[in-house]
Amino acid sequence: MTGTESDPRPAMTAGHGTRDREGLPARRIRLTFWLLVLIAVVLAVWFLQAQRSGVHRQPATSRHAGGAMPVPVGVGTARRGDIPVYLDGLGSVTALFTVTIHTRVDGQLMGVYYREGQEVHAGDLIAEIDPRPFQVQLEQAEGQVARDQALLANARLDLERYRTLIAQEAIPKQQLDTQVAAVQQTEAAIKIDQAAIDSAKLQLTYCRITAPISGIIGLRLVDPGNIIHASDTSGLLVIAQVQPITVVFTLPEDSLPAVLRKLRAGAAMPVDAYNRDKSQRLASGRLLAVDNAIDPSTGTLRLKAEFENRQGSLFPNQFVNVRLLADVRRNQVIIPSAAVQHGSQGTFVYVIKPDNRAELRPVTLGVSEGSDTSIGKGLQAGESVVVDGSDKLEPGSTVIAKQEATGPSPVTK
Repeated sequence: MTGTESDPRPAMTAGHGTRDREGLPARRIRLTFWLLVLIAVVLAVWFLQAQRSGVHRQPATSRHAGGAMPVPVGVGTARRGDIPVYLDGLGSVTALFTVTIHTRVDGQLMGVYYREGQEVHAGDLIAEIDPRPFQVQLEQAEGQVARDQALLANARLDLERYRTLIAQEAIPKQQLDTQVAAVQQTEAAIKIDQAAIDSAKLQLTYCRITAPISGIIGLRLVDPGNIIHASDTSGLLVIAQVQPITVVFTLPEDSLPAVLRKLRAGAAMPVDAYNRDKSQRLASGRLLAVDNAIDPSTGTLRLKAEFENRQGSLFPNQFVNVRLLADVRRNQVIIPSAAVQHGSQGTFVYVIKPDNRAELRPVTLGVSEGSDTSIGKGLQAGESVVVDGSDKLEPGSTVIAKQEATGPSPVTK
């Protein structure tokens, strides 16, 4: 019984162990399969990333490797030439002369002979005041002088008679002296009358108002028909001379020595006037004068330049940017300003050597004007410099000009 009962248990144990041995390899195979799949995916992802990284690193690698793939750059050539030194300032256009026309006599404004904004010349008739009151004064003065001349003629005749009688001792000498005084008094009266005539003629002249200068007439301030007076403060009109015209501008006080040195030497200093955004040159002229004091609140000095303004491009009170040519530096090494780079090592340029490799060259800058910069030290005329694409370069990089990037020709000096 004991043996019979004990037999099935070993059999059952044996069967359970068989199933465990049969399931374990299958699970291991499945785990191994999925592990291999995961490894393959990771390797594939790593391979793709490595390829992409290799593509991005290839230009840098090629640069370090000695220029297997040349970097396309824009190239300029250093040259010798003259470069100007300009002083920039802000200015305002002012008329050379500005005249407010006032009447010099009282009367009715009969007419104006101009259009507002018209250009007039010195001596042109521009307005007229009623001349009739002054014509009457002139005729009255002429009548007075005619009367006094007749009195003078009679007094002179009497004087001649008295002289004859005094020679005959027929009259006292006192009577002769009185007659001499009467003649002199009448002569003085005639001079007064003549002055009255001249005054009346002058008043008639003032009735015709003419332009004292050549220029542009502003808006009319008084209309015809109004009674105007010499004491009026507003005036009749304003004339501004704009040919030539001047510009008053300011410069820092540090610029004063260079400007005065050239002015005192009698050298002409050209001045250019530009519009508000410096996109257009309006006129060219010359420095006319320097103010006699520096403004202590701004540390600037006022200067005046004169322009012919034949085209009328400058107008009174117009804002302009002014460029004063202070000096011209001769025989300088000049390169395009785009070639100048700034870094931790200072100012430098990339110079293209004969073997088409880029050399980092420290330089000392001179004067910059427009798209040109002069070089004080570090560069010679004729050397080629990189003006575009320098951000992709490192010392020793192989380069090729952009216009030659598709061909085999190397960059030459």
